[in-house]
Parts: sequence; C-alpha cells; structure tokens
Amino acid sequence: MITSPPPPPAPAPPVVERPAAYQASYGMVEGRAPQGARRVIVRVDGEVVRELRLRERAFVVDVELPPREVSVRVETVHRGGRRAGTTVHHVLGLPRAARPRVRIPRLDPGLQSAIRRLSGGFPGTSAVYVENLTTGGAAAWNARATFPAASTLKLAVAVTLLARTDGPPRPGSVLDDLVRRLLVASDNESANRLLMLLGGSTSGGGHLVDSLMRSIGLERTVMYGGYVIETALGPPREIAARGVPLTVTDQPAWGVGKATTAVDLARLHRAIWLGSAGLGPLGRGRSGVSPAEARYLLYLLARVRDRGKLDRFVGRRGGVAVLHKAGWVDPARHDAGLVVWRSGIFVAAVMTHRAAGAGIRSDVLAGQVAKTAFARFRG
Repeated sequence: MITSPPPPPAPAPPVVERPAAYQASYGMVEGRAPQGARRVIVRVDGEVVRELRLRERAFVVDVELPPREVSVRVETVHRGGRRAGTTVHHVLGLPRAARPRVRIPRLDPGLQSAIRRLSGGFPGTSAVYVENLTTGGAAAWNARATFPAASTLKLAVAVTLLARTDGPPRPGSVLDDLVRRLLVASDNESANRLLMLLGGSTSGGGHLVDSLMRSIGLERTVMYGGYVIETALGPPREIAARGVPLTVTDQPAWGVGKATTAVDLARLHRAIWLGSAGLGPLGRGRSGVSPAEARYLLYLLARVRDRGKLDRFVGRRGGVAVLHKAGWVDPARHDAGLVVWRSGIFVAAVMTHRAAGAGIRSDVLAGQVAKTAFARFRG
C-alpha cells in the first residue's frame, strides 16, 4: 500500500519587535521572518496595508496607522502559499505626521489673539500654553504663573518611576497595575505607593520627582509630598521660543503645596512625546526613560477616563486622539496633553483658579482652547 508523504511542518511565525502591545506606534513595523519566507504582509485590524517581497530575514515596513487602538498582524508567505502570522494587540496607532521631531517654538499671532480672548472670558485666573509640535507655531497666556498642581503631577511620578526601572512594566504585573491606576483612574493611593517605592516615603519620592523634572527643564514644578486619600541642578537650556510670551500676567493667591505652570505641563508632555523616539530631554540617555517606556506612557494617556476637558469638542471628531492628564481641587481645574489627528499633533495645557470654585467653566475653556488650536493647525 502506497501512503502519501506527511505534509511539511507548518512554518514558524515571524518575530515582531515593533510595535509592542500596550505601547504607542507611529507605524514602523520591524521584525524577523522565519527561514524560507518569501513575502511579508502587514494587516491593521484585519485589512492589508502593506505587502513586501523579502530579500533577507530582517524586515522594516512603514505603514500609516489611524489615531486609535488597533491590532497589527504580520504574516509571512512561504513556498506553496503556506502562511504564518503574529498578531500584536492593544497598539495605540499614531500617524506618520505625529512622529517626533524637534522644532523651535515660534509665535503664531492669530492663535495668540484667540487664546488671549478665550482666557479673558474665564471668571478667575487662567493660564494657557499651546504648541503645534509639527510646525512649532505656538501661543501662551500667563504661562509661567504657578497654580495648585493637583493630579497633573501624577504623570511626573510615572515618568520618575520608569526612569528607575528597566523597560515598561510587564503587562498584568503589580507595577503595571499601579501605574495604570495612577494615570487612567488618577488613584491617589497608587500615587502614594509609587512615591514610597521611589524614595522610601512620599516626601522622599517627591524629592526624586522634583529632581528629574528640573533636569528636563520644568522650572516651577514642585511635587510637595503625597496625596490625601480622599479624592482622586540647573535644568538643560530650553530652546528659546521665538516671540511666545512665557510670562506671568496674573498670579493666583493659593498658598503652598503641589505647584506647576502651564508651560511646565506642556513641556512634560512634549518631553514624553519626543522621548518615544529617543529625542529631547528624556531621550538623551541620562534620564533613564527608554523610548519603549515613553510609548507605554503615551498608550496609557490615551486611556485616561477624565473626559470633557481638552477632548470636550475635538474628542467627538473621528480620527482624533487626545492623550492627556487632568487634575483638580475645589478652586483649581487643569488639563494638559497631546491632540493627534492624521496630519499633525499639538500639545496644550490649560490651568484655571477661582477661589469660589473653578467649576465646569474650566473644562469648557480647556475644550475651547483645544478646538480653536485644532481648527487653526488643521487649516
């Protein structure tokens, strides 16, 4: 009796080095194909976006990703049409236009007029900084005035923690859970546990946060210890902003405590964005924050639950992602982050203070600033 030969073994799947799960990606797909693979195919949410003939086993494919969470699948095609594939889930897609680059901020007079008008309509003290990270066009109002920082500095805690760890936390680990609750849910207990993990106490951890923030150019940011469990030397020279009015116009009276400014919050988010490509103050090799860790932070900022602020209007538009961290106490409400769409990215920070209570008008102001900047930069 003649029997058929056994079928050849299934080919091994490709190894995907980038993108990684639970990280942001600007569309660079890198990996290594198994022996004998002839072509590589990249799919985004099941749709083929690139196909490439292989000349060697290592491959780099540049694809356009939409600004949202996606799954990226890499398939290799072998002799006889046999295929093998690897899928990476939970990738925050960011478009090519949002890829980090260093730009010198310069005054955008039209945006400056609009920001000044919007700030003047708030019944209290406000501060705004906006910068188009693609072109450098920027505007500011009262951007160096200090405000109660509240939960905005939880992002600084996360950056300092990652500067002292080796790579992003393993998904599902205790550290990953703490950082997620710190940023996504703005959990005060997680903030205190991480500060104690950093420095042995909340004040010790706070000193380490302050030191790192100074080293990356945040001039007036102070951690001032931990959080109440009730509610959720010489910095590097900053590139001179051409004509952007980084001044104090109206300093709110609020006492002592966690403090920061609109320009400092914008610089922190910009530093993380630049660091995701190994650039900027976090990418100089001295900070301890790797590009993968910065991309992990960007992924988490896109999942923040505190809605209705910078994303109040632009977040309703298709193809727009808002990566942000808000904070509030009774007299003060703030939001700062990155707004991304298919053809660009900008950073915005909006801070408000009103002794009688900041209220919903603070959130509306943040939304109006982002909406105005988006309309100008998109145009």
